[in-house]
Amino acid sequence: MNYTLRRIAATLPVMLFVAVLVFMLIHIAPGDPAALVAGDMASTEDVARLRTSMGLDQSLWVQFFTWLGQVVSGNLGTSIFTQVPVAELLIARLEPTASIAVITIVLAMGVGIPLGVLAAYRAGSWVDRCVMLFAVLAFSLPAFLVGYLLIFAFSVQLHWFPVQGYVRFAEDPKGWLIALTLPCINLALVYVALITRMTRATVLEVLGEDYIRTARAKGLGINAVLLHALRNAAVPIATTVGAGVALLIGGVVVVETVFAIPGVGRLVVDSVQRHDFPVLQSVLLVSAAVYVLVNLLIDLSYRLFDPRIQ
Repeated sequence: MNYTLRRIAATLPVMLFVAVLVFMLIHIAPGDPAALVAGDMASTEDVARLRTSMGLDQSLWVQFFTWLGQVVSGNLGTSIFTQVPVAELLIARLEPTASIAVITIVLAMGVGIPLGVLAAYRAGSWVDRCVMLFAVLAFSLPAFLVGYLLIFAFSVQLHWFPVQGYVRFAEDPKGWLIALTLPCINLALVYVALITRMTRATVLEVLGEDYIRTARAKGLGINAVLLHALRNAAVPIATTVGAGVALLIGGVVVVETVFAIPGVGRLVVDSVQRHDFPVLQSVLLVSAAVYVLVNLLIDLSYRLFDPRIQ
């Protein structure tokens, strides 16, 4: 219980620090935020009125605590250009992004962990070299390039999947899965490579331990040995899964742009082009909160893998 409370308490200063950075985004951007939002054709009076409406004429501390109070109360502000509450924009774009994220994590873990265990078991063989070559290539190739190659091969040439677009799950579950297949494969490749390399390294280290050699000497089957080794290597693998969420969040922006999926990633791109600071601040804050929450859950799961952790 104390471990859980300490881990939860440790996230509070992190989120406060993130909130300060996100708030300062509008102030560290080059130029006058009000002038950027108003556009080149705006008069000096228009810019002054916009500064007042955005609260930029107040002191920095007043602006910060006013904004923080609104965020804590659930008010993420209003989009400058659409005049729609940011919370509504995020909810409308959440399903595609959440679908991609969940499928990608499941796919990455379902492929990366078995590949890493296989590479560790066959260390030094051609199987190990092939798996590591795949991991290096998957981690090195740019996501947008892989995305366009997947579209060309499986959409343009083979006509197996749609080129772009998204189908909501409630409208057509089968179409939803088909539309997300290529984007999730595209995004999962880097994640698979990361998990594969970490799994191989940790399982290979565990396989060299004395108790594993003793288990083998007693005639324990290879499957049981590998499962035992995987359980003892679970903590660093879980850490890698949590750290990979940052790659996942960044990759969603690229994948949604390549495959024209109307998710949070596309919302970020549109907001950057329009200098829509309230939307950008909210998306960054929510993304950071998701990342912190996932890593908190990963930290709390350590005791499931190793009860000795206090």
